[in-house]
Amino acid sequence: MSVTTSEQVAPGEESVLAELGRWLEANWDPDLTVGAWWERLGLAGWSAPTLPAHAYGRELSRNGAVRVAQEIAAFGALGAPAGLGLLLAAPTIATHGTRQQVETYVRDIVTGQQAWCQLFSEPSAGSDLAGLQTRAVRDGEEWVVNGQKVWTSGGQYADLGMLLARTDPDVPKHQGITYFAVDMHQPGVEVRPLREMTGRALFNEVFLTDARVPHDAVIGGVNQGWAVANTTLANERAGLGSGGGNGAAEVAQPGTVVGDLERRAGDFVQANGQRGESATLRAMRGGASVLIDLARALDRLGDPLVRQGLAQLYTWGAIGRFNSLRLKAAKEAGSDIPGMPNIAKLSMSHIMRLSRDLGLEIAGPAGMLHGYDDAERATLSSDVVHPLVNVVTELALLAQAPPIYGGTDQIQRNIIGERVLGLPKEPTNDRGTPFSALPKNA
Repeated sequence: MSVTTSEQVAPGEESVLAELGRWLEANWDPDLTVGAWWERLGLAGWSAPTLPAHAYGRELSRNGAVRVAQEIAAFGALGAPAGLGLLLAAPTIATHGTRQQVETYVRDIVTGQQAWCQLFSEPSAGSDLAGLQTRAVRDGEEWVVNGQKVWTSGGQYADLGMLLARTDPDVPKHQGITYFAVDMHQPGVEVRPLREMTGRALFNEVFLTDARVPHDAVIGGVNQGWAVANTTLANERAGLGSGGGNGAAEVAQPGTVVGDLERRAGDFVQANGQRGESATLRAMRGGASVLIDLARALDRLGDPLVRQGLAQLYTWGAIGRFNSLRLKAAKEAGSDIPGMPNIAKLSMSHIMRLSRDLGLEIAGPAGMLHGYDDAERATLSSDVVHPLVNVVTELALLAQAPPIYGGTDQIQRNIIGERVLGLPKEPTNDRGTPFSALPKNA
């Protein structure tokens, strides 16, 4: 069974998509548990098809991966386990990890057995990530970790965390960092959710007190964590950027905490055979369809300013998709497009702001109402406003976050200016000064 979509794929990938259709016919069974189905999907290379073949992938382009997700959705099967494991941890470990680490970690990611979070940012080390102060000290075959992290997405549901910690304070700050895979269930890890102005708690602060990490959980080598972290950040910016992301989001959650692995896979598929991607996620990915639907429902499509805004939003989303294809083609030719992940991240921030402003314009006075919990959202949707207005207000409140998380817009511009355009760097002495000698925030 094939699906026609607007996503374009690289030459040669159509045959892989045809193979997927045959594979789904032979393997999809709605009566399997989520865990059993994800094991089939992941080990066959369909959970993370952008990964290399040695890491349970099929080396597809990002658009090819979107097409895979859409094909699975149109077939009526449950798609891949979502989350930071697939987006960040798996490609990082595939690039820098040992063969044993790929088998230990990536296998459990693509099969949904383990959920991951990212332990990078700290209260005094956000944009200046290399200024992190969480310490890891060697103790035989283990490392003892102490410190605090913040803005940890999904930390309350994670089994493992991508941890950056300082292992040598007596070298310049970029040189003394190590990248670990840390067990989030141990006694020395405390996760505290942070409630946002949307009413949700997507982020957390995490306290590490004498937490222990085995030495074989070091990814990429001791004191080599900055290079490993840059791989994670590049995948984060590409995944968050316009034209990135999966074809649809799942309501089934990976890992041991939520408890979805033992549930029936077919129960997570809607009756019409389509998966439940939320309108909010569609809008975040640069899709104009959500606001077009709202404008049509509220009879605003005839407004020339609304139509112009919708055209701009659609155009930005299309540019993101085309840039993804350009990058794939360049890499296949043995080349690259420097700065493209940073450009994609900046584009996503712009799309979110445009969606915020245009959405509130379309919603009109109803845009002043927002549901801060499930009960309030249900009341507004059923009795007061069109259901998509909840999406608009959620986007309006959330739009302030993308220019900050995953590296601020200012950081993205600095990277493009310094590393791509060759502009002079800002004067600093932190590249050659031992971290222990640098001034610290009070």
